[in-house]
Amino acid sequence: MAELTIGDKAPAIKAKNQHGEDVQLSDFKGKKVILYFYPKDNTPGCTTEACNFRDNYQSLLNDGFEVIGVSIDSEQSHQKFIAKHELPFTLLADEDQKIVEDYGVWVEKNMYGKKYMGTARTTFIIDENGIIQHIIKKVDNKNASQQIRDLLAK
Repeated sequence: MAELTIGDKAPAIKAKNQHGEDVQLSDFKGKKVILYFYPKDNTPGCTTEACNFRDNYQSLLNDGFEVIGVSIDSEQSHQKFIAKHELPFTLLADEDQKIVEDYGVWVEKNMYGKKYMGTARTTFIIDENGIIQHIIKKVDNKNASQQIRDLLAK
């Protein structure tokens, strides 16, 4: 699949959330969506990013955004992650890696010389009509919400 760019229609999503309920991107039509992809529940960087969204969640809602996190972890893993860190937003379980593939964030990574496939931490800002407005590839975990605000203020 070709790399997604600003102005593209966001690929459709259908996945289970932390409660085992089917969630589709189309469920959020008419809302702006912060769709963020992260590698793994309960790892330091991913926890920092999720907690930043948690701490700024109400102001993001006030600005008309819905926050949705996606990783290849299971619903059960998401439940534990949410409970441990009191996360108020939806996490989608992409265990078959369809969403990460569709969004082009399933990539080859390299750690200590070992190559493996994993999720590239990436945030997509999607408008009310399902069009990608911004793509953040260099996510600042500690300031993820502010990074989005700064981008939208330009």
